Amino acid sequence: MSAFPDRDGATLRVIEELKRLYRTKILPLEKMYNYDQFSTPSITDAEFDSKPQVMLVGQYFVGKTTFIRYLLGRDWPNIRIGPEPTTDRFTALMDGPGEKIIYGNSLAVMSDMPYKGLERFGTAFLSRFEGIIMPNNVLKNITLIDTPGVLSGEKQRLNRGYDFCQVCAWFATRADLIILLFDAHKLDISDEFRNTIDSLKGNDDKIRCVLNKADQVDRQKLMRVYGALMWSIGKVIKSPEVMRVYCGSFWDQELVCKDNEQLFMLEERDLMRDLKDLPRNSAVRKINELVKRVRSAKVHAYIISHLKDQMPYMMGSAKKQKELIASLADVFKTVWKKHNLAPGDFPNFEDFQSKLKEQDFTKFSSLKPQLLESIETCMGHDFPRLMESLPRPDSREQDVEARDENPLVYDTPPAPSTDPFADDDDNPWGEDGGDWELEEMMGKYQGQFDSVQANGVVTGSAAKNIMGASGLAKPQLRAIWALSDIDKDGNLDVHEFCVAMYLIDGVKNGSSIPTELATSIIPPHKR
Repeated sequence: MSAFPDRDGATLRVIEELKRLYRTKILPLEKMYNYDQFSTPSITDAEFDSKPQVMLVGQYFVGKTTFIRYLLGRDWPNIRIGPEPTTDRFTALMDGPGEKIIYGNSLAVMSDMPYKGLERFGTAFLSRFEGIIMPNNVLKNITLIDTPGVLSGEKQRLNRGYDFCQVCAWFATRADLIILLFDAHKLDISDEFRNTIDSLKGNDDKIRCVLNKADQVDRQKLMRVYGALMWSIGKVIKSPEVMRVYCGSFWDQELVCKDNEQLFMLEERDLMRDLKDLPRNSAVRKINELVKRVRSAKVHAYIISHLKDQMPYMMGSAKKQKELIASLADVFKTVWKKHNLAPGDFPNFEDFQSKLKEQDFTKFSSLKPQLLESIETCMGHDFPRLMESLPRPDSREQDVEARDENPLVYDTPPAPSTDPFADDDDNPWGEDGGDWELEEMMGKYQGQFDSVQANGVVTGSAAKNIMGASGLAKPQLRAIWALSDIDKDGNLDVHEFCVAMYLIDGVKNGSSIPTELATSIIPPHKR
C-alpha cells in the first residue's frame, strides 16, 4: 500500500506539456541571452519528471536524520546518528529495488536523475553527495534530501571545499517542501545557518519549521521556547507572515514529558498531511516554479538586450562596459520603467553585477520580439490552460480529512515486508471476494469493541489506548491503523476493529505486518 497518493494520468499529461513548452518556447530565449550563466542551468526532462523533493536543513544534532528514519520506518546504508556533526554529505533518498549507493559524480551524469545541474559545483561537492536507492512506501512518491548539519561556533569558519549556501539554494529551487529543524534546547541561529536561510529566499512559500525534541520540556517551558523560536526566525526571515512551526518529538521513543502529548499528535497529523499533499500538488508546484523562472528570464532578456544596445559600434567598448556595470542600478531602473516590469522579478543586484564582470557585452544579443511573444503566450494562455486541466480534489476526500483527528491516519507504514496474511493457493474465493476470513473471530473481539466504541465506531483516541496496550512499537501501530481504517474516515467500525486486532495478534505471534490487506481479510462490504 502506497503511503502517499500517486500522480494521476492528468497530472502526468500536464508535466509532459510543460516539458514541451519549455523546450519550444522558453529554452530558446534562455539560450539567446545566456540565462544559465547568470542563474540556474537549463531544466532537464529528468527534473520535470522527478518526484516531489523534501529538503531538510538544520544545525547538527537537531534530529534531521532521525526525523527521516521516523518517517520511513527504517534505517538505510551509511546512516549515522550522533550528538556530533555526523551527516557530512548531502544524501538523496529514493525508492527503487534492492539497496544500493550511487555516488555524486555518477548521479550528476545519469540522464534519468534530476541532478545534472550539480556538476557546476565540481568534484569537491560531488564527493560529498550520494544517492541511496531502497524500497520504501514513502519514497515511492517523494524524494528526501538529507543535508549536512549546519555548523556553529569555530566550526563554521572551516572551509567545506564548496559553497554550502549555493548548493542549498540549488536544491531549494527544485524542492517542493523545505523543512527547517530546530532543537528545543538549541534555538540560537549561527552565522552559517543565517546565511543558509538567506540563500532560501524566493522559496518562502515552501518553508516549514519543525521544533523537534519538544517533549523534553514541560508545557510552561515549551510556551517560552516556542516564543523564542518565533522571535529568532523573525529576525532572519523578514516577512509579515508568521511561518508555520510544527512542534513535536519525531522519533519512535516514548515521550519524556507527556504534558503535550495530544498537541504533538495534532501537530504530527498536520505535518504528515502537508507531506501527503505533495504528490497531488506536484504539477501545480512545477507550473509555479516554471512561471517564476519565465518571469525572471524575461527580465533578464530585457536587461541583456539593453546593455547590448548601449555598447558603441567601434571604439571604447571596454570603457563603456565598466561604466554600465558601475551604474547597474540606473540600468535596472531604466529597464524597469521602459518595459513596465515588476521590481520583484529583477535579479539580486550584487550577484548580477559580479557576474557581468566576467562577460563580454559586445557578444550579447539584441531584443528578439518573437522570443518575447512566445514567452507572453506561455504566461497568458498556456499556463492558465494547464492549470484548468488539472484535476480538482474530490470534495468527499476533503471532508474526510477535515474531520479526521487521528495522526495515525497520516503516518506511514514501515518498509515493505513479506505479507504473511496474503491469500494462498487454496483460497476458494480468490481475489474476487467471497466469504470473510475473520467472520468467526468477531466474537473474540466484540467485547473489546463494545468497551470503547461510541456511536458504533472506535475513534482515533480510543483506538490509541486499546491498541497501545498491546505493547507493540509505535511504528507498528501506525502501520496497522493505516491498514485497518479501510475507508479512511478516521474511525474503526466493528469490522475494521476486528481487522486491527487480528493484525496485532499476528504481530505478537511473530508475523510481519503486510504491505496491503489480502482480499479475504477485507470485509466484503468494503472491497
